[in-house]
Parts: sequence; C-alpha cells; structure tokens
Amino acid sequence: MNRPSTISIERPNPKIANITFANPPVNLVVGETVTRLHELVKELGDDPDIQVVVFKSGVPDFFINHFDLAAAADFPAPEDEDEVPIWTDLVLRLANAPYITIASIRGRTRGGGNELALALDLRYASLEKAMFGQPEVGSGLLPGGGGTERLPRFVGRDRALEVILSSSDYDAELAERWGWVTRALPDAELDQFVDTMAARLASFDRTSLASAKSMVNRASLPPDADLVSAYREFAHSLTLPGFLARAAGAQALIAEKGLDFEYRMGEYIGIANQQA
Repeated sequence: MNRPSTISIERPNPKIANITFANPPVNLVVGETVTRLHELVKELGDDPDIQVVVFKSGVPDFFINHFDLAAAADFPAPEDEDEVPIWTDLVLRLANAPYITIASIRGRTRGGGNELALALDLRYASLEKAMFGQPEVGSGLLPGGGGTERLPRFVGRDRALEVILSSSDYDAELAERWGWVTRALPDAELDQFVDTMAARLASFDRTSLASAKSMVNRASLPPDADLVSAYREFAHSLTLPGFLARAAGAQALIAEKGLDFEYRMGEYIGIANQQA
C-alpha cells in the first residue's frame, strides 16, 4: 500500500489555497513532502486566480518540523553540481511567488520547518502553542534551508547567532518581540485572524499585490546563490565526524525519551552534548 501524501490542498475559493502538512506523529519533513510541495508551489504559480496560499498543520503540537535525517537518502538530490537543490528551489519559488504566502503556526517548527516558514511572506503564530528553533549546530550539522540567510534579516546578527549557535527552543512571545514572526496571537484567535487576512488580501488586485511583494523582496531577500551554497554545506555536514558522533548519542536518547524528545528538543540537545 502506498503511503498517503504528507501534503493536502483545499481551495475555499478560487483565489485562496490552503496547504496542510500532516505526517504524524511529529510532522517530520520527508522526501515525499519536499517533492509534493515543490510540485504544488509550481502549479499554483501558474494559476492566474490564486492570490493567497495559507500553510497549516494537520498534526496537533507540530507545525512543520525538521528534516527526517533517518530518511535523508530519500530526499531528492541534484543530478549535477550546477543544479539547484529541490529544497532551495522550493524556498526561492515561495519567496518570489506571484501570490502571498501565510503561515498559520500552531505548534513546534524547527530546522527545515522553521526555514520554510521564514521563506513565507507572513507568519502568524499561536501565542500559547508555537515554538521555534534551529537545532542543527547542536547536532553537529549546519542549517541548509535558509535559516542562516533569512533569520539575521528578521532578528539581527547577534540574535540570529544566539538562535543558531545555541540550538535552543524559542517561544512565540519572544519570536514576535524579535521579529521572527509577524504576530503572535492567542490560540483561540489564530484561525479567525489568518482567515480574515487571507480573505482581505484575496479581495485586492492581484497585480498590485504581486508587484508590491516584488518591491519589498528587492530590499530584503538574500542572494539566491547564498541559499544554494547553504544547502550544499548542510549536505556536506551530514558526512562530518561531529555529526556522526552526536547522531549515535541522539538516537540513544530518542530511544529512551520517545516522543518527548521532539517536544523538548532544545533541552535534550543540550543534555546530549553534555553527556558526549
């Protein structure tokens, strides 16, 4: 039996698409996720009616999580060194899409999931339930999906260094204060706020929306080449002794703690390194 897709799409009206990510129990990003999402982003870019795309989660407590490194071999790989990795092409397409993208973040989003959120235009987070982080460095890896390129532009160099170097978890209140997310809202208000914003933008002129986004992009986006380089450095870091040594310890801790490891990853990464 084929595994159900981790991505689903709904069209509440011709101008709005809702993309829902669901890979229980903790919404890890797998190869199928990247491939399917890349296809949808391209298809929606060719749709003359679409003005707003909203990203949501179908798994409680997790928005879009980090890459499933146990299944790293399943991720689409470039056929030659000059080809842009599919993940990098995905986040570049999202940032430059002719529609407005909105993240409705309820739950944890770390690593690749956080980097996907950073590539979206607007990020609204549950004040009580959203959590953010870049856990790579604490695992002996390097961020590869755009975190090192986009996060400094939102929160500043020093705060980005703290986030990336510490590999800690950060709550929505602090993320809003730092500029990591557009707004943090009480959980009971999140869905209504996002739906209202999506409907408002969908009522505007499509060309004006896309043109204004393009103008802001000129002043704020990192160079495409930097994101390509970052993904290649991430892929190389998967082969380094620092990661390989820590991966064994992390797997032992995951076996001991179970799903609680994903709930408290920032804390457990610190514990694992102290025990190494």
